[in-house]
Amino acid sequence: MNELKQVTHIDNVKLGEDKASVRILDQTQLPAKTEYLTLRTPEDLYDAIFELKVRGAPAIGICAGFGIYILARTIEARNYDDFYRRFCEYRRYLDSARPTAVNLSWALNRMERVVIEHRELEVARILELLERECMAIQHEDQEMCHAISEYGLSLLKDGDGILTHCNAGPLATSQYGTALGPLLLGKERGMEFHVFADETRPLLQGARLTSYELQKAGVDVTLICDNMASLVMKNGWVQACLVGCDRVAANGDTANKIGTSGVAILARHYRIPFYVLGPSSTIDLSRKTGEDIEIELRSPDEIKKKFYQHPMAPEEVKCYNPAFDVTDHTLITAIITERGICYPPYTESLASFG
Repeated sequence: MNELKQVTHIDNVKLGEDKASVRILDQTQLPAKTEYLTLRTPEDLYDAIFELKVRGAPAIGICAGFGIYILARTIEARNYDDFYRRFCEYRRYLDSARPTAVNLSWALNRMERVVIEHRELEVARILELLERECMAIQHEDQEMCHAISEYGLSLLKDGDGILTHCNAGPLATSQYGTALGPLLLGKERGMEFHVFADETRPLLQGARLTSYELQKAGVDVTLICDNMASLVMKNGWVQACLVGCDRVAANGDTANKIGTSGVAILARHYRIPFYVLGPSSTIDLSRKTGEDIEIELRSPDEIKKKFYQHPMAPEEVKCYNPAFDVTDHTLITAIITERGICYPPYTESLASFG
């Protein structure tokens, strides 16, 4: 039990004690190495987000809140207008690091509102309010994780087999996680689950992170390749699929790690509930459908070279490497947020949370 709490409360993103830096656990080094990085410059923060050293929609939002705060502290300005102009330059730069995860822009916009709404105050006072706001983002995320875990656990039974894709555990948030939260909370209460974790090509978040978290928490986990999910479902070993999300459109279409839509299609074929878990901050009512969600394209080297001692494809071969895909709302059994469980029609249930 002590080891479980150690995992669910891991300090993967933290404001430095000097209030001039952000300390993160470098997720690209896991599970082989536990290495913390200290981020101080705009370039440090951008690189950490873009290179997935910090990843998971909620964790990205927390890092962005801390990041824009420490950058705001470095601004030398004679007046509010100069301060705000430079603040917006930093905000736009950080926001460009990853376009699909809505929590990045959500957190940065939330911090910007503090600056706008208190323009009559001295800059020193605005900085105090920015510090309070970024700490609130982290605290609210902890409460959010627990609430999502409670709602998600209400849909599961002791002994269920669960299939996961990518990573949406404590490493991706501030505490229990979203998609993994019900499993960790259930474990604390004496429930047992049998988890099949997709490795999640090409960056292997399921292999490197999900299996790492669950194994340390004492949850029964079996790692499978992405293309084994169908057989596992056919064997009757899966009673529910739990995945996270990076953006949810108004109609319930959901952007998540590449491969998620395939899992949803398989789940529909085998009549297995497919649940999407994430904070209400990922609901983006300005995107009417998944067609309106920008999908991040990443380097071909992630397919050809990453994690290999030698390249595993011809140097000249073309690659298509989208980081996310969109799961059609018709394939989703329910969307679970900290404010409750949304069921179809999502145009109605999500609107009440947006």
